[in-house]
Amino acid sequence: MFDYKLLAALAAVVEQGGFERAAQLLGLSQSAVSQRIKLLEARVGQPVLVRATPPAPTEVGTRLLNHVQQVRLLERDLQRQVPALEEGGAPERLRIALNADSLATWWAHAVGDFCAEQQVLLDLVVEDQEVGLKRMRAGEVAACVCAAERPVAGARSLMLGAMRYRALASPAFIERHFPQGVTPEALTRVPAIVFGPDDLLQHRYLASLGVEGSFIHHLCPSSEGFVRLAEGGLGWGLVPELQVSAELARGELRELLPGKPIDVPLYWHHWRHGGDLLGILTDHLARAAGRWLVPRPA
Repeated sequence: MFDYKLLAALAAVVEQGGFERAAQLLGLSQSAVSQRIKLLEARVGQPVLVRATPPAPTEVGTRLLNHVQQVRLLERDLQRQVPALEEGGAPERLRIALNADSLATWWAHAVGDFCAEQQVLLDLVVEDQEVGLKRMRAGEVAACVCAAERPVAGARSLMLGAMRYRALASPAFIERHFPQGVTPEALTRVPAIVFGPDDLLQHRYLASLGVEGSFIHHLCPSSEGFVRLAEGGLGWGLVPELQVSAELARGELRELLPGKPIDVPLYWHHWRHGGDLLGILTDHLARAAGRWLVPRPA
């Protein structure tokens, strides 16, 4: 039989990124959390954590995390069906990974009613849309929004739609770097703005224009900061059109190659045995996301 106090300690250490914050969450001393992890490792006969900064689950630790995530959701369903089991504690927390651009644009509008109706608190983990699925694979989240279609084992995926991105820059940047007009080849010779090392969107965009190879770029791991850099004339970048309608209307940003957007598909992934709560959220997103996302990639 599982000792769920030990599993809760494992989940807290991974989700909170360390023993100290896990202890604060659980209302225990740091030593007590460490002892629970050691006892769990003694019971399974192997390490469940890699003692790094932050701590990471081992392969068996990942399996245990997947299990405890699903148990939490199933327990919530049972408490709703059998009110006598309600402990009157804090609202359920749902840990979800999603890309920064979704968080900066459509996500809050799409899930606001759901959180209010279901009395759910969100614990959001921001990851690039290209790699968000790794959080589910590691058992750190119950669901994610990412660009990958194929789900991990034990999960399902649903296409929500696509985010449309446009290549934008400030008028001053365009005048300075493209006096003869913007061409795909010229884009590789001027500074671009890239969200982070895992962001391949600019590479895909240039490839769609027939241009391959490297290019110089700034790194800016912030959706809002990304737009501010573009407005400031530091570089050109691909920005969700949802995010910059006002800036385009005011002329603070201009499209480099009008009529050549790029669409990034977004998929909702969730555990197959995640209980009613994930099912309700999935149905909600299937209805709501279409108000902001384009139906399918161009």
